[in-house]
Order: sequence, then C-alpha cells, then structure tokens
Amino acid sequence: MAHFNKNSLHVDWVLVLTYLLLVTFGWLTIFAVTGPDTFIDIFNFKESYGKQLIFIGFSFMLIAILLSIENQFYEQYSGVFYIISILLLLGLFAFGKNINGQTNWYAFGSFTIQPSEFVKVTTALALSSLLGDNLFDLKKFKDLRIVALLLFVPIVIIVLQKDVGSALVFFSFIFVLLRKGLSIQFFWIMFGIAFLFISTIKLGLSPTLIILNLLLIGFFIYATKKQPLFFRKNMVMVITTFVSVNLLIFLSSFAYSNILEPHHKDRLHLWLRIEKSPEKIRELKQTYGYNNNQSIQTIASGGFAGKGFLQGDRTNGKFVPAQYTDYIFSAVGEEFGFLGSALVVILFMILILRLVYKAEMQKSKFARYYGYSVASIFFVHFAVNIGMVLDLLPTVGIPLPFFSYGGSSLWGFTILLFIFIKLDGTRLDDF
Repeated sequence: MAHFNKNSLHVDWVLVLTYLLLVTFGWLTIFAVTGPDTFIDIFNFKESYGKQLIFIGFSFMLIAILLSIENQFYEQYSGVFYIISILLLLGLFAFGKNINGQTNWYAFGSFTIQPSEFVKVTTALALSSLLGDNLFDLKKFKDLRIVALLLFVPIVIIVLQKDVGSALVFFSFIFVLLRKGLSIQFFWIMFGIAFLFISTIKLGLSPTLIILNLLLIGFFIYATKKQPLFFRKNMVMVITTFVSVNLLIFLSSFAYSNILEPHHKDRLHLWLRIEKSPEKIRELKQTYGYNNNQSIQTIASGGFAGKGFLQGDRTNGKFVPAQYTDYIFSAVGEEFGFLGSALVVILFMILILRLVYKAEMQKSKFARYYGYSVASIFFVHFAVNIGMVLDLLPTVGIPLPFFSYGGSSLWGFTILLFIFIKLDGTRLDDF
C-alpha cells in the first residue's frame, strides 16, 4: 500500500549544498572581477557585485516559494506556463529592449529581465508532462510532431531575436527524448546535420558537394559488391540519402550566407581556422576573437594554484571585456588557478550526475523526465560556456550557471533546480 505524506519533504542536501557552493563561488568571482580590493564596500548595490547579492537574496525567497508548492501544481499547469512564456517571448518584438543587437530583454527602468532564461524551465515542465503521459508514444509520428513543435517554437523565436546561444540550449532535450526511447538514429541525424553544416563552411559549397557525393557513391558501390542485390533492394533508401545529403548541404550554405549575422560568421571563421590572410586573422583576433584571446591568456596566467583572490592583475586590469558575464570562468582560472578551475568543474559534475541519479530513482514519470531535463540543460550550459572560454567551441552568448552575472540567469537556474528538489523531496512511502 502506498501513502502520500504531503507534509513530508526530504530535501536532497547534496544538491542543495552544491547549489550553495556554486552560488557562493560565483559571487566571489563576480566580486573579484567588478569589486574593490577589500570587502569594505561589499554592500554597494550600484555595482554588479552588490546587485548580484540582491539577486541571490531573491533567489532564496524563490526557493521558499518553490518548496511550498504542491508537486501536482507543476505538472497540472505546465502547459499554461509554457504558453505564457512563449507569449512573453513574442512580446519582445514589440516591447523588448535592444542590447548589443539582441532584443531579448524587458526593461523596467534600470532593471531588465530576459524571458528566454525562464522559457527553458517552462519547456522542461511541458515536455516532462507530455513524456510522462502513459498514452504518449515517441514511435507515433503524431506524438513526435507534437514534441518537435514544442521545442522548435521557442528555438525559432529566440533565433529571430538574434540570441543563437540561448536557442542552442533547447537541443539539450535530445538527451531526455533518448531516455524516453527515441531512436538513436535521430541523434546521429542531428550529428550528421551539424557535420554537414560545419563541412560546408570549412570547405565551401562545391568541394563539399563533390567530396560527399563521391563518398556516397563509393560506399554504395562497395555495398553492391558485397551484396549484388543491395541497390535493387534499397533503391528508395539510396535515392533518399542522396537527395537528403545534397539538400542539407545547400540549406547549410543558405543558412550560413543569409541567416547568420556577420559576427557569427567571423567567429566561425576563427574557430574553424578558415581565414588564411595574416592581416585578416590579426583583425579578427582584435575584434570578434579579442575576448577569447584575452580569456585564454588570463586563464594561462593563473598557473597551477592561481594568483590569489583579488590578486589577478589581468582581471583587475579589465583585460577581458564584460568578464563578469559569459567569460567569468577566465577569472576563476587566473585567481584560483588549475586547482580552483578543477574544483568548479567537479562541483558541476557532482550537480549533473546527482541529478541524473535522482531522476532515475523517481517513481513519477513526470519527475523523472523533468530531472533529466534539468541535468541536460545544466550540462549544455556548463560544457558550452567553458568550451567557449577555452576556445574549444565557437563563441556564443551562453552563461555559466550560478557564476555569470545576472538576475534572470540566476533565477532561471534556481527555479529549474529547486522544482526538481521539491519533486524529489515529496515521496510515496510504502507500508
């Protein structure tokens, strides 16, 4: 017999403690980047570190509210939350504030809020509710189409608002769908599309077409030699493969030429080492690649143990522009060195792996898929941000959870995490 004790809340203190450590470490790093040499002026709320303290204070208020709400509320109203968040995204086209060419914020005086940070939460809730339905089946085209619509609506809107980084995060839900039973072929299809896109940029349209078509022809000739009736038995598949690959190459070329902004193209040029002219390379490194170069040098200067808290001369000298946002990991590398950087990585891995472990333990399908959604979002943010700062991935605007400055980012990640802590903490007890 199962009994549900509504008053019983078993908080996972590993997740809570990891959250507190990350938030504290994040604030100290923001203070190191934007604050004075001492803690005397710690409560200067006109400065970024002071504002972040206010954001952290509001986060604790959010946590209290989230933990007091019944579990059924999150699942029952997930669709409503999703629709409201999409409407807020659409409202940016009319009422949004343009910052650095992106219309992603609502401005209320000096205070701004970024809806895309909260759409991740509502999409995770809506997707988890959908996947948790016993009648839902990913093998049915109708249900798969609903999932695609649910995910691609926010992606398209956010891309139109020129925030490619936030849009990429929604592809993290592929891990949740794989857990639900989505064929692994879809993952390889997505990987193939990304490969074709990068190949087209790196090699150009014509060389990519020639090379890949020759490879396809060679493969099918080899397959026919092994199995003489291969072509006849698989004619539809062969033709579909040829048409699809060539169409994707043309679409990749079109998207690169007509959809990506000039700064996106230049960043891809730097990352893929496409540019050959030394003068052009120097120009790109001083413009679109400037942050990356300075970030790498700043991290390298920290060495093994770092220069010490508030002792980073490159951080104090503002060598990395807007270091307290997307490039905050470079300050960790300089002041706390390899040891401090490794500690941050370990904390994130503890958070993500603990989320996966707890998600697998859930008796509620909704809670299980939501847990996987949270873990996937954190993993993509963590991996892409640090990969970007280390120049392993192209530069995109994506914050490091609990570290990068900003109320919307901090609140979005806090809501994301503590909804799951609430779902996990209220359990079915067997007698």
